[in-house]
Amino acid sequence: MRHHHGPIALHDEGHEHDDHHGEHAHRHVHKHAERSRIVASLAITGAMMVAEFIGGLLTNSLALVSDAGHMATHFVALAVTYFAILIAARPAPIERSYGLYRTEILAAFVNGLLLLGATAYILYESAVRLIEPVPIATIEMFIVAVAGLVVNSVSMLLLAGVGKHDLNVRSAFLHMIGDTLSSVAVVAGAVLIRFTGWLRVDPILSALIALLIGIWSLQLLRDSANILLESTPRHIRLPELLEALAAASSEIRDLHDVHVWEITSTMYAISAHVTVDGARTVEQLARIRESLEACARGRFHIGHTIFQFESTGVPCEHVVPYGAPHAVKGQ
Repeated sequence: MRHHHGPIALHDEGHEHDDHHGEHAHRHVHKHAERSRIVASLAITGAMMVAEFIGGLLTNSLALVSDAGHMATHFVALAVTYFAILIAARPAPIERSYGLYRTEILAAFVNGLLLLGATAYILYESAVRLIEPVPIATIEMFIVAVAGLVVNSVSMLLLAGVGKHDLNVRSAFLHMIGDTLSSVAVVAGAVLIRFTGWLRVDPILSALIALLIGIWSLQLLRDSANILLESTPRHIRLPELLEALAAASSEIRDLHDVHVWEITSTMYAISAHVTVDGARTVEQLARIRESLEACARGRFHIGHTIFQFESTGVPCEHVVPYGAPHAVKGQ
């Protein structure tokens, strides 16, 4: 049976402040690099989006028009990503102690919905063109598609390696991968139509790309929804975490009321009640806490930790508040 006599919550405020300040400084530099690359990607993506749309209308190519529409959703997604980063970089207001990092996750969720919308549109248009194929100006289609492929490849390279663990930036990167694959398909389709005359190549390739984009968008929606619902991070198995924490110190008798969640991408937190036998001094509890924090941070990458200590078999009147030199009177 668990006894809860005078919980003692220990945490080193200076240590936590230094960790938070260092983490914030790292993310600030990280976000600055993201912003500059996203702005560059926005500029070339917007220009190519207009060019592909006009080119698709002039050549009567569904693939080009669909790719332009696809690129338009990606342009919006990049814009949402950019403004989300700007908002998240602002100082945390007093009523939001964790800051505005969740704005990035909301943006990622919106990006996933946009991707699903693009998928539905491309599939619909592909079905129409499969039923009633139309003539296509293949040479012009090829030229525009190659230009789109170059632009999308440059955009993808700009975002590659930047924020690879950041869900929001990763969502923008997935958009660019989808656009690049789409451009490859359009180029291949133009060549096949030119030499075979098979007009249905265009909508078939568009449909295949749409299915790939749909799969990625569902994965993105799942990951962002899990964070918004404060689910346990995917890389953490709760039984394994509890076993590792319990083994961090021989003085730990029980861990309960354990909660693990993700504040934003790669920013994890844990709170737990830790039961120890008998009386312990504040210094002893501090050592146990340090062992728990080292385990959580080193093995599971959890940077925000809250451990509340409970003692068993100690009468309430013998518990000394946090800050006293001993946990039991008379020692």
